[in-house]
Amino acid sequence: MTSSWPYPAPQPVTSATRPPWAVSPPSGARYDRLAHTALHRWWRPIVGTAAIIAVFLAVSFGFGVVALVFSAVTGVPTASSTARGNAFFRDPLLDLGFQLAILAVAIPIVYGVAWAVQRRPPGTLSSVAGRLRWGWLARCLPVALAAVLLGEGAQDIAVVLTGGETGYRWGGWGAFLPAMVVVVLLVPFQAAAEEYAFRGWILQAFGAYIRNPIPGMVIGSVAFAALHGYTDWGIAYVFGFGILMGWLAIRTGGLEAPIALHVTNNVVAFGFTAASGDLGSALEQGSLPWQSVVGTVVQFAVYATAIPIIARKAAIQTLSH
Repeated sequence: MTSSWPYPAPQPVTSATRPPWAVSPPSGARYDRLAHTALHRWWRPIVGTAAIIAVFLAVSFGFGVVALVFSAVTGVPTASSTARGNAFFRDPLLDLGFQLAILAVAIPIVYGVAWAVQRRPPGTLSSVAGRLRWGWLARCLPVALAAVLLGEGAQDIAVVLTGGETGYRWGGWGAFLPAMVVVVLLVPFQAAAEEYAFRGWILQAFGAYIRNPIPGMVIGSVAFAALHGYTDWGIAYVFGFGILMGWLAIRTGGLEAPIALHVTNNVVAFGFTAASGDLGSALEQGSLPWQSVVGTVVQFAVYATAIPIIARKAAIQTLSH
């Protein structure tokens, strides 16, 4: 008996006919152009940016609620009765960990928005290889340490030669060790989160529209500087840091080199503060002495010169495949 059904039988939807949710960037794309996929639409970077800000504020509020409950249950005092700026807890070590943890949550937020809104593999925020290249990151770390220490030394020499004092002091192991545990455990995530937000997301958001990476580098650096509380020479340092990190991300095809310097710089800076025993000033920024320009130039010059040379010799991938 033949069927009287006049139309072809419906075909099942298979993985071959169903379009993928996340679409990879085209081959040969620069790091800043990785969000310009076949699914790019003009509204995706705008909606994604708004979503990142909204979710981060909501998560930060949630952290605050949890911290208040923790304070009420344990009796740990908050900083409401002190004058320590934006501090939440009165204990500086607890407050440092709390503040760093809040910033660190930007990593999963940016990853999630890249997947949900831009519909691309979140790993493209890390590099042109679609993932964080841990081996390349490890190669960058000793170069970053050398650049940071040479920059710090150059600044100290300039301070001494101009009749100033470096201000180093030792607060004892009791203050140093607990603080360094918190710093080593959380600063890598905090520094990486800022790179994913200000170099990863912003650089690629602009790159989804235009081929010239300079506007994205500048806007990302302005936003990065605005996040910090520096004044005078400190603003120049943070803005210049952002420009250098954006340039290195494009030059090396990923965030590994920027993350390495950012993490090293912050660990060393927090380390000096922890060593002094004055952890309450760890998140205070304000003005930097003019001699810091000397250290900045040395740090940036060493890193900006060495990293591209090492990347070229190691044949680090700089375009998507």
